[in-house]
Amino acid sequence: MKTNKVQDFLYEEESFKIRGACFDVYNVLGGGIKENIIQRALKAELESRGLAIDNQTRIDIKYKNEKIGVYIPDLVLNNKIIIELKSKPFITKEDEKQFWGYLKSSKHKLGFLINFGPNKLTIKRLIHTNKSVSA
Repeated sequence: MKTNKVQDFLYEEESFKIRGACFDVYNVLGGGIKENIIQRALKAELESRGLAIDNQTRIDIKYKNEKIGVYIPDLVLNNKIIIELKSKPFITKEDEKQFWGYLKSSKHKLGFLINFGPNKLTIKRLIHTNKSVSA
């Protein structure tokens, strides 16, 4: 019997490259470094892996088709994956809720909330579909 696990993995190749780039940056710089430094290093690492990166892309937040705000993610990969970076001891539930809200408000289906903490690297991969699944 054939399974569809790999086929159903949203943006598998990009996800693999994002994780690898994060580990490479973390292994060189460590954690607890300013977010803008991490952002520049990760952007360079992702571009070296052949990925197109936009930083500081503006995403309109709408309520009933009316623009009520703007979200500026740290990085947008290949115009389809949002990357939000943190550099703190740990990711809080509030960080996750805020990022989830941004992801739902955007046209993007996949987002990464990544924390370059002082003691460990944390990578959260969030998927938004009509069923609002997170993985």
